[in-house]
Amino acid sequence: MNHSERILMTLGFEKRTERGVVLETFFPWDKTINRWCEEGLPKKYRPSRLYPPADGYMGRYLSDQMSDPVYTYERYLGFDGVKRMAFRIPFSCFDETVMEETDTYIVRLDTDGWVRKYHRNSNLVEEVKAPVTGEEDWNALKEKVREHLALYCTDENIRKVYGRYVAGHEAGDYSIRFRLTGFFWLSRMLMGIEEQMYAFYDMPEVLHDMNQFAVDTYKEYLDKVFDIIQPEVLLLEEDLSGCNGPMISPDIFNEFVGDYYKQLFPFLKEKGVKNVFIDTDGDFNRLIPDFIEAGVDGFLPMDVNAGMDIVKVRQLYPGLKFIGGFNKLTIEEGKEAIDREFERILPVIRSGGYVPGCDHQATPDSSFDNYRYYIKRLKEVMEEAGRDI
Repeated sequence: MNHSERILMTLGFEKRTERGVVLETFFPWDKTINRWCEEGLPKKYRPSRLYPPADGYMGRYLSDQMSDPVYTYERYLGFDGVKRMAFRIPFSCFDETVMEETDTYIVRLDTDGWVRKYHRNSNLVEEVKAPVTGEEDWNALKEKVREHLALYCTDENIRKVYGRYVAGHEAGDYSIRFRLTGFFWLSRMLMGIEEQMYAFYDMPEVLHDMNQFAVDTYKEYLDKVFDIIQPEVLLLEEDLSGCNGPMISPDIFNEFVGDYYKQLFPFLKEKGVKNVFIDTDGDFNRLIPDFIEAGVDGFLPMDVNAGMDIVKVRQLYPGLKFIGGFNKLTIEEGKEAIDREFERILPVIRSGGYVPGCDHQATPDSSFDNYRYYIKRLKEVMEEAGRDI
């Protein structure tokens, strides 16, 4: 069974014929990797190697710079093969520009259009101005984005970037995990969270125009991308909850997020995307019925310490799929804690539709030895994947 077949079997609630897929939820945290390189991880996997900067505008938008380095790192650790990539609508279409500089701080326009103040003697960063503060800003940015789409997201460039993964993917050497910016995250990214919250009431027409523009852009350009590759898992980034629950009501979700999922998801499935997941932190239990009604297949990372218990959620929604759900903090504690956590989630592993992994990136307080033990136990428990189907 190749890597593509294995993840589809694991997530598909299929009767097991072999072990389930062994994957990690997210690429590693740079601070954690720095520690592990001091504890035995080869130096070639330092963050500067795993996370090369985007190569110009095209690299920002047709994003695959982490695909090969992180794949190589994960294969070294014994995970199955997955390559991570993304398509980014060109909202990061600005040139980094220093606007003011003193002995104590720098004010800079960043590539994402935010003006920020960086203090020289601390890690403090102040957000000075968002890219979008009203309809006029949004319309100007939209035109700039259209120019960059035409210049950098050409058919030739799309084939050049994503076409390099066709042979390996078709051979089953790896699955593909593909990222998009979600519809809550988009306005948060362009406006900031506080202004976004006001905008749901003060500028709803601007938010609707943003999301309709995103849907139309995704359909136009992903039509070309997914003629080339068809991801086993597509993730929409959608951090819309905290530890105390969602930041928006079900009504706001359905109007400003769910309705756009309903436009996009049937198209994604028609283009060969196998599973549509939402990447969202925090406690989103209240919104799960609305996500499901909008067509979502599953979620990650299922943040345990925010209140997302996959055992309870699976009991309530038996057909829902998960990636993650393993309490990352137990890796800090050691082998016994890791064993207890795998025992806790084993019923979900055995019931299928689940790729266990850390419920976010392993922390810098996690030793490399403990993480290697976690991988060893993950491989063992995935022999049980789907056993109860």
